[in-house]
Formats: sequence, C-alpha cells, structure tokens
Amino acid sequence: RSESRTQTGESRLGHTRIGVMLHTLSVPGEDLGYLTHHRIFACLPGGVVLQEITGEKTSKEEQMSEHSDVKNHGPAESTEYVETVIIGGGQAGLSVGHHLAKRGRPFVILDANERIGDAWRKRWDSLRLFTPARYDGLAGLPFPAPAWSFPTKDEMADYLETYAVRFDLPVRTGIRVDTLSREGKRYVVSSGGRWFEADHVVVASGAHHVPKIPAFARELDPSIMQLHSSEYRGPSRLQEGGVLLVGAGNSGAEIAFDVARTHSTWLSGRHPGHLPVRHGSIPSRFLLPVVRFVGSRVLTVKTPIGRKVRPWFVSRGAPLIRVKRKELDAAGVERVARTAGVRDGFPMTEDGRVLDVSNVIWCTGFRYDFSWIDLPVFGQDGEPIQDRGVVSNEPGLYFVGLQFLYSATSDVLPGVGRDAEYIAKHIASREPKGRSRAHALAGA
Repeated sequence: RSESRTQTGESRLGHTRIGVMLHTLSVPGEDLGYLTHHRIFACLPGGVVLQEITGEKTSKEEQMSEHSDVKNHGPAESTEYVETVIIGGGQAGLSVGHHLAKRGRPFVILDANERIGDAWRKRWDSLRLFTPARYDGLAGLPFPAPAWSFPTKDEMADYLETYAVRFDLPVRTGIRVDTLSREGKRYVVSSGGRWFEADHVVVASGAHHVPKIPAFARELDPSIMQLHSSEYRGPSRLQEGGVLLVGAGNSGAEIAFDVARTHSTWLSGRHPGHLPVRHGSIPSRFLLPVVRFVGSRVLTVKTPIGRKVRPWFVSRGAPLIRVKRKELDAAGVERVARTAGVRDGFPMTEDGRVLDVSNVIWCTGFRYDFSWIDLPVFGQDGEPIQDRGVVSNEPGLYFVGLQFLYSATSDVLPGVGRDAEYIAKHIASREPKGRSRAHALAGA
C-alpha cells in the first residue's frame, strides 16, 4: 500500500470544487436498539474519476474541509487529508459534527448507510422510542413532535436526516470504513479504494455492532426460521407456526407482544423486573427527570457508585419499560425458562422442555466489533482504553456513543450530546496538525 500511495504533490481545495465519484459498499452502520433514559440499547471499492476543476462556489462540505488535501495516484485510489474524520453518521457522529462546526473546525462524517437515519429505519415496524419527544432532540434542534409523545423509529430517522441538513453537516453516506490505522503522525482511514488521512478520528459507530447468537443455534432444524432482533420487521414476515423469543429484556418483550397478535408465542429468559410506574403516565413524567439526573450525574465513572454498578449495568438488561409482564400475559405470551440448547432439532429450555416452534428470534443483544481498528487501544475485555472517550496512548483518537462511556446515559441522546461536546472541545483544544494547546477544557 505504501508504494501505491507515494506522494506526488498536494492540491489545496480552497474554494474550488473537486468532485470525486466513488462506488462504495453499503453495509449496516451504527446499529441501534432502544432509546430510553432508563437505559438505552443503543441497537450503524471502486474506481475514482476526477471531475473537471471549475470555479463554482463551494458547498459547506468543501468549506468545512478547506484544510484538506487530495492526493490522487491513478484510477483505483485516492487519498484525502481532513483534520478530523468522524466514523458513523448516527446521533453520536452528528452531535460531534455539530459541536465541531460551531468551533469552525474542518471535518467529515463517514457513514456506511445510503441515507442518514437508515440504522433506525431498518428496525421493526412498530418500534417507538421509550423517551418522550421533549428529551429526544440533539443540541440546537428540538424534536418536532408533541412534548410527551413517543416518536416512531422512522420519525427518529427523519429527524437525524433533517438535523444534518439544518446544520449543513458534511456527511458522506454509502462509505463503509474497512480499516483504521496510523502511518507516521496521521491516522489512515480506508474505504475500498479510497483513503482518508486525519489528525483526529472519532469512532462514533454505535454501541452495538455484531449480534450475539449462541453457538447451539446452528443445531436447530433448517426448517426453523431464525432471526436476530435487529433483523425482525413484523409478524407478517414470519413462518406459520409458533415463535420463540430468546431473551426476555425490552426487545424480547416488545417483539413478543407484537408477534402474539398472529402467532403462538413463547418468551424465554429471566424476568428482568419492570419500572414501578406505567410508561407514559403522569407519574412517569415526574420520575423521568430524576432518572435522567441519576443516570447522567450520579452514575458516572468518576463516582464510586458509578464505577461499582458499571459492570452490572453493561452486562445485564434494563427492567421492562413499556410492555410489562401483565400485558404479555394478557396477550397470550407464555413465559418459559432460559433456552439452553437443542434436542432433536428443536430449542430446549434449561428445565428440559422442548418447544415445537417454526420461528426463533434471538433477542440476545450485541457485542462490540472493533477488529477493523489496527491500533493497540483495547483491553482484555475488548473495550477501548479511554477516559471519557479520549484515548491517551493514541493522541487524536476518540470514542463516543458507547455504553457507559462516561455515564449511564452515554448511549442515550442527552448523554451522547454531552459526551460529543466534550470530545469536540478536546479536539478544538489541539492546534491544527494535532499539537495540544496549553489551556484546559472548559466545562469538563
């Protein structure tokens, strides 16, 4: 790669237009699950042809990248320098971009989806946010819905798209990042036949990456339809016959309630408990601000109680929020023990019961996948070693939008916004080309 990327000169973009046409792969980007202040299951090659250089007025994306250099080394490869590359165009990436734009720092946001908000659009049809609209907006743009309504997943997707347009954020969709590495003093982000060099990289690709499915799933009879919760869209797409949902957290309960209208339904797993008030009720409106305060100000990595509960918080599901046990019972959902294996091609619970079903939906969560990051920044648990998203042993590298990154709300909208602003301030505190300034971060 180093031979093919020999520097042959640099072209300053300035205020002229250089168009680059790319054919890129589209893969899921920031994978998101639920949005809730009680806990979010936040469930996100080709040839290059240079267009003629013209004197047209530049777009906002080019102005934000006016400190960029584009190096071209033939029809199969292009390298572009941008001061900051943000990987992921969901709420975390857009938040960082907004705060960088306010500070006049050049950046680009790369997202694998073809359209901003697609990670939300790909979720199941009946999904609604758990938090009311008054808490669902990002900095500078309230969510356009009645304050105590609960937006649909498509409304959330459209809001993110509107947010990027409103603030003219330089988002490039349809670009899947293949690798992140370092060459010399700069980070290198590769996507097919295109390369980006940057002094700062913000990994905002989401809290949930790869579905967790137990190994014994491959032993199920091939006639059984298997889906992960991230693939479920609605009951009409399932086979006739019974449905087993493995995992009794919020995603399992919500989908079970949806499926039970048309199918015999079993819900497998430990009951996680539920909130003491009815979702959307008047009492819940008084409880929510308290939950937000505790989640964002008390349960942080800076407090003893926050450090104590963090491992439990990350590894265990939240209590049921909207669909409670009595609603599941009324809908005809049968609760069974944890699914532990397979017998004669059918799922078997830990108490030895074999379920004759035609569909299995794995509501078993996700795991991180940072295998594309070729940098020594991860601990034995696979999580990035960071302090409030700042990676000290790789200056200029940041993470945002991960579970309990700083607080229990780090993967919800209010928490994401605060973490994003902190990261943007940290980047702005560094001189161009990555040198740190002496002054401390304000509002840290």
